[in-house]
Amino acid sequence: MSTPVRRHRGAIQDRPLGWARNPLTEFDQLLGEMSGLMESTVGGAAPAVAWTPLADVTESDDAFHVEIEIPGVKSKDINVEANGQELVVTGEIKEKERKGVLRRSTRRTGSFEYRLRLPGEVDTEKINARMSDGVLNIAVPKAEVARPRHIEISEKSESPESEG
Repeated sequence: MSTPVRRHRGAIQDRPLGWARNPLTEFDQLLGEMSGLMESTVGGAAPAVAWTPLADVTESDDAFHVEIEIPGVKSKDINVEANGQELVVTGEIKEKERKGVLRRSTRRTGSFEYRLRLPGEVDTEKINARMSDGVLNIAVPKAEVARPRHIEISEKSESPESEG
């Protein structure tokens, strides 16, 4: 007895072997082969950044404020750098040593990186960063040139004395 096949415009299409088990198996194999090829061609590269933390960026008249969620990270494991208009926050959440069998893990570990290009000129000398309750708060003051300035408008009064 033969197995049924689906005919599509005169062509016979068979389901690939293993399709029912895991549809991404071929993709995983291809990705592994490509990684091996890249490593053999270029050499061992630095490990890629695993994830980007969640953040909020707000702007006030005198500064940009960045709040980055990185719970469980110690401030000594975080690096904040400013280069021109770009702010870069990098660090690592170290995996805890555990006893027993780990049954499930959904917490993020490993290296992280957050990059932000600010839309205006900033004063990199006065950047302030503080850690509180797993949130890194960074205040990036705007440069004096970039701050909005209110211009007073004077009215010229028309007096008969000025006309001669």
